[in-house]
Amino acid sequence: MKQDVVIIGAGAAGLFCAFTAGRRGRKVLVLEHSEEPGKKIRISGGGRCNFTNAHAGPENYLSENPAFCRSALAGFSPEDFTTLVEAHGIAWHEKKLGQQFCDRSSQEIVDLLLLECQRAGVEIRTGCRIEEVRPGYEVRTTQGAFTADSLVVATGGLSFPKLGATDFGYRLARQFGMRVTPMRPGLVPLTLPESELGVLGKVSGLSLPVRMTTGRQAFEEAMLVTHRGLSGPAVLQISSFWKPGDDLMVDLLPGKEPDFAAGSLVAALAGHWPRRFTEAWSQLSGPQKPWKQWSEKDRRGFLELVHRWPVPVAGTEGYAKAEVTLGGVSTSDLSSKTLESRISRRLYFIGEVVDVTGWLGGFNFQWAWASAHAAGQAV
Repeated sequence: MKQDVVIIGAGAAGLFCAFTAGRRGRKVLVLEHSEEPGKKIRISGGGRCNFTNAHAGPENYLSENPAFCRSALAGFSPEDFTTLVEAHGIAWHEKKLGQQFCDRSSQEIVDLLLLECQRAGVEIRTGCRIEEVRPGYEVRTTQGAFTADSLVVATGGLSFPKLGATDFGYRLARQFGMRVTPMRPGLVPLTLPESELGVLGKVSGLSLPVRMTTGRQAFEEAMLVTHRGLSGPAVLQISSFWKPGDDLMVDLLPGKEPDFAAGSLVAALAGHWPRRFTEAWSQLSGPQKPWKQWSEKDRRGFLELVHRWPVPVAGTEGYAKAEVTLGGVSTSDLSSKTLESRISRRLYFIGEVVDVTGWLGGFNFQWAWASAHAAGQAV
């Protein structure tokens, strides 16, 4: 069963690459070990799929080589994908910071990809597990053996193992002599030590706007208190930059000040923090004496902590709760224009399996489309 192109993985990048190559007249086969394609797309964006970001650029991605993604992103823009979305009659809207979502359901993006694959004559086999990939790109599976002129690896990362994520793509890269950079969970909730959770855990579910900083990187968005620590957009964003041992500072009142003329601590922070958060956080960080007895020094110290709270991070919630995988197939072993391996000709790696990771807010989908388009034009 000879194919022009075999693509391993029927996620966002794999399906997009498939119809891009199929439109060029290539005979394309997509192999997916799950029983249905696009499982991660379906749960994205709270079921609405944040399918791109209007402001996606190289500065929104992490990699050993930050400039690597520049060529692919220039070759397929957010506007290009939005045009495709509109051509399929999918209603969408833009939220803050350029985030673009479906009005109705993320299933519409899956349907778009599958319809484009159908139009391009792409064959998709689900429930097909890879047993071995041999030199010459002979792919042995539970549904038979296939030989390909070009092999594209679009197997995703390690995030969301409950959806079937594995390390297959990284193992395959190493098999063909390619380097894989160190990996860790990204866009992931942070955990706090028990000493903090004993107090903050009581206000689990509360959210407030903050500015989080680690090193030179800062994000100003919402922080959510959870029963295990901290989550929300600001936390997920900063988690991709924070590493164990790094400081993490939180400005709990960015651009604002407590009203020290108020009659109580709760009144001083009224309109800024929920009452329960004020009471819980002051147990951890405020002077342990009545408000009226606070000295000027007490107030200065409290104000310093409000704007520079050193969060004692215990760790992260790991790949089970991570939205992406940081690290992956080294960009030094890939062409930035085509995503082809520099070690083994006609072997391509696209999407999350590559050491290119976007910020929260549609950037990772845009990398999937852009890298898939680059490879699909070359295979």
